Amino acid sequence: MVLPDTADGAELRSLVPFAQAGVLAHASGRPWLVGEWSRDQVRVAAAGPVRLAVLGSCPVTDDGLTRLAARVSRMSDVERAVPSLLGSCHLVASVNGEVRVQGSASGLRRVFHTRVHGVRVAADRSDVLAAMTGAPVDEETLALHVACGLQVPYPANARSAWSGIGTLAPENCLLWDGNRDREAVWWRPPKPDRSLRDGTAAVRDALTSVVDRSAPREGRLSADLSGGLDSTSLCFLAARHTPRLLTFRWGEADAGNDDAAYAGHASRLLDRAEHLVVPQHELPEIFADPGRAVSAEEPISLTRATARIRRGARLLADRGSRRHLAGHGGDELFSPMPSYLHALLRRHPMTALQHVRAHCALKRWPLKATLAALAQPGSLPSWWRDQAELLTEPRPPLRRPALGWGLGPVRAAPWMTPDGVALARDALRRAADRARPLAEDLATHTMVLMIRSNTVSYRLLAGLYAESGVELDMPYLDDTVLDAVLRVPAHEHAGPWRYKPLLADAMHGIVPDAIRARSTKGEFGEDIRRGLRRNLPAVLDLFADSALAARGLIDTAALRLRLARPQPDNTTAQALESLLGCETWLRTAADHGTTPRTGNGTVTSEV
Repeated sequence: MVLPDTADGAELRSLVPFAQAGVLAHASGRPWLVGEWSRDQVRVAAAGPVRLAVLGSCPVTDDGLTRLAARVSRMSDVERAVPSLLGSCHLVASVNGEVRVQGSASGLRRVFHTRVHGVRVAADRSDVLAAMTGAPVDEETLALHVACGLQVPYPANARSAWSGIGTLAPENCLLWDGNRDREAVWWRPPKPDRSLRDGTAAVRDALTSVVDRSAPREGRLSADLSGGLDSTSLCFLAARHTPRLLTFRWGEADAGNDDAAYAGHASRLLDRAEHLVVPQHELPEIFADPGRAVSAEEPISLTRATARIRRGARLLADRGSRRHLAGHGGDELFSPMPSYLHALLRRHPMTALQHVRAHCALKRWPLKATLAALAQPGSLPSWWRDQAELLTEPRPPLRRPALGWGLGPVRAAPWMTPDGVALARDALRRAADRARPLAEDLATHTMVLMIRSNTVSYRLLAGLYAESGVELDMPYLDDTVLDAVLRVPAHEHAGPWRYKPLLADAMHGIVPDAIRARSTKGEFGEDIRRGLRRNLPAVLDLFADSALAARGLIDTAALRLRLARPQPDNTTAQALESLLGCETWLRTAADHGTTPRTGNGTVTSEV
């Protein structure tokens, strides 16, 4: 938690809800950062009245951070230091009574804020602020999560589920000057000004640098080895300097999934690493233990595999892992949305038509509907308003490309009550009123949109690993990697003829050619169908006494009816994931979230 360097701010220290809080002080001696953190998570430098802190993964060394602090004499100097501190971290500065805090551009490191006794305070967790203020659940946000879950993109899905707790836009920093506070923009997407060749070298350099600094101070480094290009690339990058690398994968139920063949090939070449493979029959099933909450902070839409993740994290910890690399973010970065076709059509129409024809052939898009969508991209506010008005309409036909300002149609789950739908619709209309493009061009906008939409859940998944003492590290979501990818025009690496060409080329000479050339992708449909079928009684038992139903958001009879039917596709399973995340979170919130927890920890100044 970040407190301003004022007498009013210092008085809030006693309200911070940690039993054993560590405290870092401003140069004035007043509390600056208050919370619980491990030795690996926070680095601080001091120089006279200046304090700099980075929380998370940052490329700067301890000596480098100290040199940066020595070159800062006023808050505006911090702006010049930011480029050398880009990583996946929070940056907090205290300079002569002024304070600055920011998260990461990807949205993986978020900043929440609120006012307590008129003083604006910030934290990296929303529930900490909710506990300080006694904030109740935000009914509108909860209804949106329940109704639409993963379908809702950023920024609506990043709204705090606590009333009165705000979420700072990732491109903004929060500044205090005494008792005054304001927000300012610190990041804008870079111009796509590099060729694929130059961009490939930059992506390779960025990924190499990020993975090279991933080794934990204590314990082993581990990494997912699914067989896919994203995770396999991280394994080969890490193995160059990590002889005791531990790789991990779980077996899949679908015999047609060829992930195992590619992972096996990679394992044989990574002969210095230890490979842990958990067979299917030793894994908890998908949707196992449905009543166990994933996060006490916010509802999460990714819940079906949480029992497996917890089991995997324990196995990794038992073998000494303290940091685990995962390929989250690879799909978002290296598989751009087809909205890049709009700009390509204006600038290079003949090339664009070649791309359109290839997409239509490969993905079975109807040509006429595709051209019509390209002719009328609409606007960002109109996209959100359309989702609000069409919320309860049938889903559009399959095989329609997402060529607008969003990621796809948003539709309410069939078990929502009319009151729940009305609240969710209000939330979508509010998003329309506040909608601002994330970049000047549609291709960059949708790429940043997809990344920030998914980091909302990825951030919370880290908590499952932390339960076993393992830090989850996602190198593809480092801001230096994001910057390197955004500098390559989307149409140069989003073409329909190759699979993730920017990443595959960047890994030339590091990852074996047979893996870089892979054009298939494993899927886990049988795992989902089997898990849902076997755990359905436990799921229904959970909703027999539903907290969401008690709030009038869902109709449990409609839920039972829907789940008992044969499922023609995975839309019901996806909606159920979000529903479980909301139900378990709401029960936790009701127990702990509405009463402030008075802190009584020892105050220890470290600078």
